[in-house]
Amino acid sequence: MKKKIAVIGSTGSIGTQTLDVVMQHPEHFEIVGLSAGSNIELFVEQVNRFRPQKASIANKSLADQIRSQLPQGVELFYGEEGLVEVAAGTDAETVLTAIVGSAGLPATLAAISEGKNIALANKETLVTAGHLVTDLAKKKGVALLPVDSEHSAIFQCLNGENMEDVQQITITASGGSFRDLTRDQLQHVTVEDALRHPNWSMGAKITIDSATMVNKGLEVIEAYWLFGLGFEQIGVLLHPESIVHSFVEYRDGSVIAQLGSPDMRVPIQYALTYPQRWKSTTKRLSLAEVGRLHFREMDFERFPCLRLAFECGKIGGTAPTVYNAANEVAVARFLNQEISFLKIEQIIETALASHHVLDNPDLETIKEADRWARSLASTI
Repeated sequence: MKKKIAVIGSTGSIGTQTLDVVMQHPEHFEIVGLSAGSNIELFVEQVNRFRPQKASIANKSLADQIRSQLPQGVELFYGEEGLVEVAAGTDAETVLTAIVGSAGLPATLAAISEGKNIALANKETLVTAGHLVTDLAKKKGVALLPVDSEHSAIFQCLNGENMEDVQQITITASGGSFRDLTRDQLQHVTVEDALRHPNWSMGAKITIDSATMVNKGLEVIEAYWLFGLGFEQIGVLLHPESIVHSFVEYRDGSVIAQLGSPDMRVPIQYALTYPQRWKSTTKRLSLAEVGRLHFREMDFERFPCLRLAFECGKIGGTAPTVYNAANEVAVARFLNQEISFLKIEQIIETALASHHVLDNPDLETIKEADRWARSLASTI
């Protein structure tokens, strides 16, 4: 029996690499749902290749444009309703959520409600509504399987261990495009500079988040919800080579780390095949070739967005929602060359300082906080 998979965000970096993994194991996987944004050329190619039960695109105009190019039998949807249909309306056993930003939240909740396991590459879902997602997953008996390389590493290091024995988890950070620049040197960096990530092949938004360290901040909050540890038990360490993807320290002094070449197809495949490990064509790690690994303490003054993430996580409520929403708008404005690189962190901090935090928010309250933060961030 083939495992049935739906992919939310199929044309992005994680989505395309997920489909690469599926094509490596065609005898084991079947794609039953695909959704994408506006990359219609690639999306049409994917739908024709995999012939899912349901497909969804960003809006009605794009849906009308591609409808005649899709195979017979594929149901086409669009917008938020389409995301929900692909995530929850097929017979997929696992839904891989790779859509960027908080837009993936309703579809993820819908999929969990239908009892589908979640391969989670959309960290914003847990950042904005971690309590809702984890509570519902527990109620439905659904697995939340991490796809991010750092959380996959921690997940693997915890396998078979007692959580009471965990002293601390440490998430490693490459430092992004500007890891060796001072704050003075950041004054005049360009979009092109920021998009040149030294280690990973990722989408534009996550590459900018890597440079500001927002991505690591989102990962810290995600780790809090995934592993049930306090923020005082979550550390971040700068590791330029991205070979040690993260590690766990136990109370007896033992440290268990997960290492590998920086290739997202490895954690993607593990999330899809867990608890099994299948053969992969990715490049094998040679520590002799690497020679040396380097680590540096995290500087919260150099990377204030990471400090803000820890503060928001500890405050809870709607604070992480505002942090994420303000950042999404700020990054989009930077990519459009409306603002400078350092203005991203200023926009996030201003939005947080202006926000009245609401505790234990329901979904509508989260959506309202998200809308409020986006509106403010677009005018700062």
